[in-house]
Parts: sequence; structure tokens; C-alpha cells
Amino acid sequence: MRVCAIDYGDARTGLAVSDPTGLLAGHTETVQAYRPEDVIARIAAVAGEYGVGKLVLGYPLNMDGTRGPRAEKAEAFAERLRAETGLPVALWDERRTTINAHQILRSNGKNGRARKKMVDAVAAALILDGYLSWERGQDPSKGT
Repeated sequence: MRVCAIDYGDARTGLAVSDPTGLLAGHTETVQAYRPEDVIARIAAVAGEYGVGKLVLGYPLNMDGTRGPRAEKAEAFAERLRAETGLPVALWDERRTTINAHQILRSNGKNGRARKKMVDAVAAALILDGYLSWERGQDPSKGT
């Protein structure tokens, strides 16, 4: 079953879709949209195009593990995703994914402008990788 990971943001949302085996990230993209309904429409289109069976939404917990306003926003978005796509949605601790995505892109020679265009898709790929590893039993500490 394919899984789609989502790094949801106010202006840009990263998407990463696994390969059919659920082992690797395949398709990635960045959705440029401010309205949640536009983001959900694109997620639904990607899910249909790739045969996605599950969504994994980045869950922006505070560094101490507590929930803040961003986590509450993600919870509300997850409910909308479930209702509007009919797919199961798992929340996944996304602490440090954007920082790590910037580091990866910087180490690969991407300048600030290029990083800005790609960072959300890379962060989604990191969320996907963490989730898929957890599903395989390799990282049992992060699932929610």
C-alpha cells in the first residue's frame, strides 16, 4: 500500500508518496496554496493518481513534546483530510524535519532560493521515511 506523507504549512505544503512496496519515497512535490481546501484537493488528486491507501500528516509538537497551536491546527486538518478523502490519517511527530531538510539541501549545494522551493517536499520525504521505518519496526518511538 502506498503512503502519502504531508508537511502541512500556511503557504506551502510538502507531499511525498511511497513506492508501491512502502519502502521508499517516490513522488515528491510542493503545493503552493493558502486555503486548506485547495491543499486537500491536491492531496486527494495525488492520492487518486498514485493509489494511496493512507495519509501521514506531520504533527508539529513543541520541542518538549507538548501540544501547541500548530499541533492543534494539524489535528483539525487531519480531521478534514479524513472526512474529505475517506482515507485513514496518522499523525507523525515532525520535530526537526524542516531543520534537517534545510541541512540536506544546503549540503547538496542548494542556495536559499532553491531550498525554499524544495524544503517542504524534502521535509515530507523525511516524515515518510520515519513513518515507513516505524511501520517496519525499526523506530518504535515516534508513532502516534
